[in-house]
Amino acid sequence: MHSLHEEQIPREIDGESGLPIGPVMRNAEPAQRPQRTVLDGRYCRLEPLDVKRHSEALFHASTPADAAGRFLYLGEPAPSSKQELTGWVARAAQSEDPLFFAVIDKRSGQVEGRQSFLRITPAQQCIEIGNIYWGPAIAGTQVATEANFLFAQYVFDALGYRRFEWKCNALNAPSRRAALRFGFKYEGHFRRAVIVRGRSRDTSWFSIIDEEWPALKTAYGQWLDPQNFDENGHQKTRLSELTVALNGT
Repeated sequence: MHSLHEEQIPREIDGESGLPIGPVMRNAEPAQRPQRTVLDGRYCRLEPLDVKRHSEALFHASTPADAAGRFLYLGEPAPSSKQELTGWVARAAQSEDPLFFAVIDKRSGQVEGRQSFLRITPAQQCIEIGNIYWGPAIAGTQVATEANFLFAQYVFDALGYRRFEWKCNALNAPSRRAALRFGFKYEGHFRRAVIVRGRSRDTSWFSIIDEEWPALKTAYGQWLDPQNFDENGHQKTRLSELTVALNGT
């Protein structure tokens, strides 16, 4: 974990007061809002969530035997029926923030999860990935990693954001590990940050900023390269080996 020491904060010296002040932005124009567009990769395809196209397969992906645990830290419990899930998808598909996408495994062509952009703040060039559910068929695979990569690539390379956030329940150890593996830097623990499903939640905050993205993008490319996997699909180099080296952790 990193603590942000004062000497690490970018600054200039104000000519009138002599006090430190943040540097002038090279580009202070608002970033673009993410659109309902398909983001296509080698292993997965992200499609804007659609009730007709995605509900049935997403219900199947969302109801494994261990669904309760997989949904424990999400804003809503695992769906108890296809009708309930379809109603949720219908509402989510109309939302602008969060803006939801279905995660499709290109090997099977099936919807295996969903994720969203949220806290979309173009004026501050800041955006978050969240509402992540990656079902058992894709969790821990190239599909899930590329799903995060496609979001990051879209916001940094196409939309002009300077900050990409990941937040999770502070008790959600797998999510915290995933954030670090993906190259997000830990920023802090926010006590009693929100109330979710009637329970108090402390929140762990992580981020990637624009100056870190080029090296991380290269690391993702190295890890996602088919040559990084043997004939049984086992990785030769772990993504964490590449991202931890960049983060200095």
